[in-house]
Amino acid sequence: MTRIASVLLPMPLPEAFDYAEPEGMDLAVGDHVAVPLGPRSVRGVVTALREGAGGNRPLKPVLERIDDPVLPETTLKFVEWAAKYSVDAPGQPLAMALRGLRAPRPRPIKLLRATGALPARATPARQKVLDAAAGGPMTGAELAEKAGVSSGVVKGLLDEGALALDLVTPDHRFDALDWTSPGPELNPSQKAAAEALVGMVREGGYQAALLDGVTGSGKTEVYLEAVAAALDADPAAQVLVLLPEIALTQAVLARFETRFGGAPVEWHSAVPPPLRRRAWEGVASGQARIVVGARSALFLPYRDLRLIVVDEEHDGSFKQEEGFIYQARDLAVARAHIEKCAIVLASATPSLETVWNARQGRYRWLKLGKRHGAAQLPDVTLIDMREHPPEVGRWLSRPLVEAMAETFGRGEQTLLFLNRRGYAPLVLCKACGERMKSPDTDSWLVEHRYTGRLVCHLTGFSMPRPDKCPHCGAKDSLVSIGPGVERVEEEVRALFPEARVAVFSSDTVFDAEGARSLVGAMAAGEIDVLVATQAAAKGHDFPNLTLVGVVDADLGLRGGDLRAGERTFQLLAQASGRAGRRDRPGRALLQTYAPEHPVMQALAAQDRDAFIEAEMEARELAALPPFGRLAAIIVSGPDPVALESYVRQLASVAPNAEGVDIFGPADAPLALVRGRRRKRFLVRADRGVDLQGFLAAWRARARPPGAIRVTLDVDPYSFL
Repeated sequence: MTRIASVLLPMPLPEAFDYAEPEGMDLAVGDHVAVPLGPRSVRGVVTALREGAGGNRPLKPVLERIDDPVLPETTLKFVEWAAKYSVDAPGQPLAMALRGLRAPRPRPIKLLRATGALPARATPARQKVLDAAAGGPMTGAELAEKAGVSSGVVKGLLDEGALALDLVTPDHRFDALDWTSPGPELNPSQKAAAEALVGMVREGGYQAALLDGVTGSGKTEVYLEAVAAALDADPAAQVLVLLPEIALTQAVLARFETRFGGAPVEWHSAVPPPLRRRAWEGVASGQARIVVGARSALFLPYRDLRLIVVDEEHDGSFKQEEGFIYQARDLAVARAHIEKCAIVLASATPSLETVWNARQGRYRWLKLGKRHGAAQLPDVTLIDMREHPPEVGRWLSRPLVEAMAETFGRGEQTLLFLNRRGYAPLVLCKACGERMKSPDTDSWLVEHRYTGRLVCHLTGFSMPRPDKCPHCGAKDSLVSIGPGVERVEEEVRALFPEARVAVFSSDTVFDAEGARSLVGAMAAGEIDVLVATQAAAKGHDFPNLTLVGVVDADLGLRGGDLRAGERTFQLLAQASGRAGRRDRPGRALLQTYAPEHPVMQALAAQDRDAFIEAEMEARELAALPPFGRLAAIIVSGPDPVALESYVRQLASVAPNAEGVDIFGPADAPLALVRGRRRKRFLVRADRGVDLQGFLAAWRARARPPGAIRVTLDVDPYSFL
């Protein structure tokens, strides 16, 4: 009897499609295949095989099996689970899992070698080339440079047959790793935590732990012991380390290379496509033993995953906000369940959800209460900006400037933290009051002095800074309002002209190499003042950094974000924690207009536990996460009338369910993006409610018309 293959396609389709397996193809679950879809052939993955007929109509046959590494069963289970959790089509996470295969393979390298034949005409230049070629195959450019001749000389020898051209496929081997060498000496609390993690790994099966340590307590060295144990316990074991920032990736990679004598495999957006494919194939074959990467590394096809580490687990960058929407920390825990492996969530400022799970006994709670070695936590001082206002046109208060002068005088470094890119967050016309906005979007345009452009950080739109107002035509009327990191840098250079100043943001550091270079310069003491966004606020260890100044500590508290207090505390605690990480004492000065705010008081007292208790109490009273669950439904469309009609229809068919509250529809805070109007529902549910089932049932009751788009966001982090 003909077998039927269920094939999942990497597209936003609701389910796998059935195809007939041609005789003799011998498909297996996880095979990559080409199948017909309408008039075209598309790639898919076999998710199930069964005996039987195709029903009333004959099934289209599978066209061919594609010779790519089989997707492991656990990867397919994870794809299915991720889709159900996010209430999305299973093809969406499958596309994430196959992303590496879309990249081209590395191109063959053209190498030249000597054939032994002599050219018809011998010249000194030609002889130099032949002498150089005796050292072994090399590229034409390398050969010309070594011989000190032009490329024309090399080409002439190739044409005459004295040199031959070979196409060589790049070596796909990965660095050999040595996990047997001992790591650095650990203090008693580090040693106890490391022993617990090593025990988890060796015991096998699913186990989870929260590695909760203050900034500078040496969490990385602790979980490296677990990594070594995983590699030692199983010759095929693989380890995944998830990081929130590319800049942080470089610092962690260096720690891995020092400990294991080789580089882990990188996986993030800055990895060139050919290397991305190499990494994907290395993971699928089992050759890639350690993967260090961004959130999407979670979807790679691991053969024998034994340990997952989520470093800085609290970080909002683990939330994917576009396309397939997911929270990588939560999905990492699910993947550990599916893979039956250990997972470590590490942070100095863990999320309330993770703390709650640790309190419930779901995670083992390992604490590191002191910094490593002689280092002490920095002193944190609040600067009341109502009492110490900066000069007109300035953003740094006198106490902070004086502290910077003292630090500079001692030959030590300062980090000025402001989580706002560019020169100024707002440009307006002083003649008519018009605010410069992105076309068809409610987002303000941010001025970037380095490039002389106005940029929308939401849509990517940019334009040259005009010399007159586009609205009223007034010339030289545009003024910059508020500070960004570029403006703070300008002020620092004016105050300290002799200081070496640099800016660390996604606008000044474009790739992993740039991040590595800047972090290296800071660590080597080649920078006196670093003005930075959150890219430098966590995970970095700068030995000579003793002062952290937070330019606008209140920034994250503005707006109606549920997690505003939690995020602000985490970010500022992490930023402050960059100071005094070695033998020199550190301090942090936080400029605030609301020093009485509970977040500021907790930061000044360095009383994280008190802050957590207060935040937990408030969340519990409102039945908000982690005591309840949230989901957002964002509906968008180009026609405001059609949009309003649909959201009213959607509201009218909402299921009645106990333990569920629905708020909205209301205009989203950013009500217009790329010409599409946006409405939002917010759903709050008790923890015992099947929130995903509720959302799926609700969406199914009102199919959106063609131009209307409905996006579901389970456990939202952005409320824009």
